[in-house]
Amino acid sequence: MALEPLSASGRDADKLSLPALQSKMKIDPEGYETELGLLYSQFNSALELFQQQAALNFTSISSSGVCADPTIAKDLGDRSMFLAHVTPFYPKQLAKFPSQLAEFLKNSARSLPSGLRCHVTQALILLINRQMVDISETLALFMELQTLGDRNLRKLAFSHVIHSIRRMNKKHKNEAKNRALQNILFAMLQQEDEARAKRSLITLCEFHRRKVWFDDRTANAICMACFHSSSRIMIAALSFLLDYEKIEDDDSDDSDASSSEDDSNPQISQVALGKEAIYKAHHKGTVSSKKKKKAKLQRAMRSMKRKQRLSAESSNSTYYSPLNHLKDAQGFAERFFSRLQTCNERFEVKMMMLKLIARTVGLHRLIVLNFYPFLQKYVQPHQRDITNLLAAAVQACHDMVPPDAVEPLFKQIVNQFVHDRSRPEAIAVGLNVIREICLRMPLLMTEDLLQDLVLYKKSHEKAVSVAARSLMILFREVCPSLLVKKDRGRPSDPKAKPKAYGEVDVVSNIPDLELLQENDDDDDNMEMDHDEINEDGDDIDNLESSGLDDEGDNDEIAASDDEDNPMYSDDAGSEDGDLQDDSIDEDSDNSVDENDGNISDDDDEGEEEDENLEEDGKDKDSPESDDRGMIEVKKPKASKRKFSDFNGQLTAADTSLRALKRLAEEKLKPTTSESEDGILSNEDFQRIKELKAKREAKDALARQGVKVPSSDQLSTKRLDPAKLEAHVRKKLTKEERLAMVRAGREATGKYQSRTAVKQKKTGGKSNRQKQHDKVMPSAARKARAARSREGKKKKQNRFGKQFRGKKAWK
Repeated sequence: MALEPLSASGRDADKLSLPALQSKMKIDPEGYETELGLLYSQFNSALELFQQQAALNFTSISSSGVCADPTIAKDLGDRSMFLAHVTPFYPKQLAKFPSQLAEFLKNSARSLPSGLRCHVTQALILLINRQMVDISETLALFMELQTLGDRNLRKLAFSHVIHSIRRMNKKHKNEAKNRALQNILFAMLQQEDEARAKRSLITLCEFHRRKVWFDDRTANAICMACFHSSSRIMIAALSFLLDYEKIEDDDSDDSDASSSEDDSNPQISQVALGKEAIYKAHHKGTVSSKKKKKAKLQRAMRSMKRKQRLSAESSNSTYYSPLNHLKDAQGFAERFFSRLQTCNERFEVKMMMLKLIARTVGLHRLIVLNFYPFLQKYVQPHQRDITNLLAAAVQACHDMVPPDAVEPLFKQIVNQFVHDRSRPEAIAVGLNVIREICLRMPLLMTEDLLQDLVLYKKSHEKAVSVAARSLMILFREVCPSLLVKKDRGRPSDPKAKPKAYGEVDVVSNIPDLELLQENDDDDDNMEMDHDEINEDGDDIDNLESSGLDDEGDNDEIAASDDEDNPMYSDDAGSEDGDLQDDSIDEDSDNSVDENDGNISDDDDEGEEEDENLEEDGKDKDSPESDDRGMIEVKKPKASKRKFSDFNGQLTAADTSLRALKRLAEEKLKPTTSESEDGILSNEDFQRIKELKAKREAKDALARQGVKVPSSDQLSTKRLDPAKLEAHVRKKLTKEERLAMVRAGREATGKYQSRTAVKQKKTGGKSNRQKQHDKVMPSAARKARAARSREGKKKKQNRFGKQFRGKKAWK
């Protein structure tokens, strides 16, 4: 319908429509005050008419009453949008307009036509976006509009509430304002009206998922919705709480994708650290290729350190759940478990309730002893949705639960799933469940039971053998003494045993402080070694100048060397019997060379020592033989001594310079406060982080088995039920089998007979043609050439050499 044109003030012939008048009024607000008053009075008269109709309790104004004409409703909607656009330019004249709109929607929204309702709502949203109305005044109204049953209006009101509050908290959060808005939604959530409670729950879940209201008040309100009298509200809250971690993963994937799009720097491919990679980097290839491999390993080490830093800096855990914010987790679990026992819901709802209780028990490490006998009733291989139920049972197990309470459930799983007459799929699932439970509560396993379960590693079914081997590998790390000797392998700790029930490691010091102390001790030992080398070099020079070769002095020096250098004590001890013949210079200079030598050299030296001792014992009485022996021993070593003395002087000078440099650097460095008063500085904590990263990398390379996670990590992470069915081949339906057969036929093509294939053949050579292309041996080739020559000769002899031309007759 064309709107009635209005004459502009001061212009006789100018006729304007509402959009044109709106633009003119924005340019010159003072010149169009009369038109504004006229339009405002028209809006008020139409508004009073609709309010009177609503007071008469008509079910719908559009179908009955004096305002059944749709043009009147459209006219009111257009005028409300027009006034909403120009309200910022006329704040005094239109001061009551926002409250009139809100009051009109609050009283007459149910009886208004759908189009008019949407127009008036859009006008009110425009006023809120222009900050003419506060969202706290209209939040209850917009939540009420979502319950009217109008789909378009519900979408409009919901998106406005979400975006307006999200925009309000974008730069900074006003806690007082947020609390007022939260109280409105919390009050609606506690009402008995199902529609209002559901819309408030959906709004709170959306705010929590978008991390707008990421606090404990919102999380607790969502969790408490599980106790609502309406089962639909309870199911909605259960779905959000159980699927939240999946939502978190999707959000993190989206954020990673967006960050990778925004990031212009190319990502460097990371190299996985492994024994083979380290061996190749140091022992395989040329010098240049080794450098490249070492550089890759360095990049991998840096990436590991970066991941550790990011994980330490990130405040939000990957496995966050709103259940973390429960104020009374024990009371929540017990109250919800009592509702599960008395409810008459369908099986799917009961499974959701059971999984939420198990998740709460595992996350907060609660003790609900009645929960495990309740699970025991459903532990059957033929039970519906048994994998999810077993995953819930695993999550409810932790080290704070008494093993006696879980033992009947554990035995039920073993007896029902793992036996010779059970199906391979059930055996594999049962072994996987046993492994996961023993990972959390290893005290449940006995020696005889474990040895019987490990025997399934010889099964021909892949899923069963893999599950049994994984159980065996777990107990190699947890408690190797329960396994047979041949199954223990090479455990990292052969004497490892699980902690007794209630045993806790109490931390009495800063974590990983021993790494810093060990590193300081290593540095001190290196400095002491350098100092001893310098002292040995000085002693060598003094001994050379004085020429002393006394036995007593040699014994004292050798003993001091052995005490100060325990790593060389074995080599030094092998030469104790020959100290009379060997000089101190050779011992001090060639100690490194002796370590690098072979075992055969040490054996030869030992034999020579025994021979020298025997000769000394035989020739004690004859001084001549003794002198001759001494001369024979000293003659070949005189030349060695000159070379070794020169080499020793060089090494002593080099090490003395290095020791002086190190001493100067240590003196320039400020002394750490830890050595004085036990207080660590920021540099010390940074050094502890670096040493921890090195130790983790070294342990990862040296580890033979699996790394057993801590109880906190196990309770935080949710168990995926699909993990219990690893390597299990599911039985295919008839349709799936037929699809596989058809897919195999598509590759081979349609069946045809041989003759049809030969007839359709295009291109290629016949067998006779292929004979001409074959490579023949030399004898056959010569015989063939001879036959062709003889045939040509016979033909010439038969017809003659003269060409007679074509015959004219037939």
